[in-house]
Amino acid sequence: MLGKLLKATAVATLACTAVGVELAGTASAQTWDPFSGTKKIQVDGKSVNVSCSGGPDVGQPTIVLLHGGGDDLTKMAALQKSLSANNRVCSYDRLGAGASDKPTGPQDFAATGKILTGVLDQITDDSPVVLAGHSLGGLIAARYAPAHTDKVKGLVLLDATPSTMINDISTIIPKTAKGPAAQVRAQNLAIFQGQNPEQLVIKDGKVRSAGDIPVAVLKHGQPYLAAIPAYGKKLEQAWTAGQRNWLALSRDSKLTTAAKAGHYIHNDTPDVAVKAIETVTAKTAARHALGK
Repeated sequence: MLGKLLKATAVATLACTAVGVELAGTASAQTWDPFSGTKKIQVDGKSVNVSCSGGPDVGQPTIVLLHGGGDDLTKMAALQKSLSANNRVCSYDRLGAGASDKPTGPQDFAATGKILTGVLDQITDDSPVVLAGHSLGGLIAARYAPAHTDKVKGLVLLDATPSTMINDISTIIPKTAKGPAAQVRAQNLAIFQGQNPEQLVIKDGKVRSAGDIPVAVLKHGQPYLAAIPAYGKKLEQAWTAGQRNWLALSRDSKLTTAAKAGHYIHNDTPDVAVKAIETVTAKTAARHALGK
């Protein structure tokens, strides 16, 4: 996807990102399995590839990593390994990604949320969950958390897709654009319409509040979008504004710029990503101990 296109055209990860609406999900009757390693689980009749490591320490938060669009859980493997030294950490391939089943048709964010709920039911006990998502995975986590604060008690967004990306791209890059910018526009609009591995149909959506759960928002510091001819500077500004908008997720939210990182913050500056996730996890554990 577009992240791979960056090396050739410098128009990169926009097409690996997406925006959406609130994520729904219903609880399943599956039993928690504190396994370690990679295995397939059944969720809503589909095979979902899951990897877990570290722990488990009963009652302590479980960190769940969500990969970006066009990626799979292997893109989060190094981050998972680092975090699992002190935490229980899991990741999974969404339908259409990695080793999980393909969706039977177009998906919306309610369907994606249902799979996430089914995964959480099987890989966590009654302990709180910290969702940490990159790019599209960050958008999914941000949409899911407000409606699931009974389970999700912490959130980390790693250069998450802004909630107004369709409007941003459509407004900033006109239909009359030529060259690489026109390619960015066309690719993104196609992806938003479901032409992506997850067959996810995407719409802009409002940022909803998840109360006062701890939220860390990490933004790239290397302005790779600025390389897009004519429109790059405005795209960077829109992306930055989108990261600030995510702060409305919680009364306890913080925005940090990873100065030396591009879109893949957890690969470019893993120490920054690990620190943010472990800080949110520690705050989540402390709140849980107090019954919050």
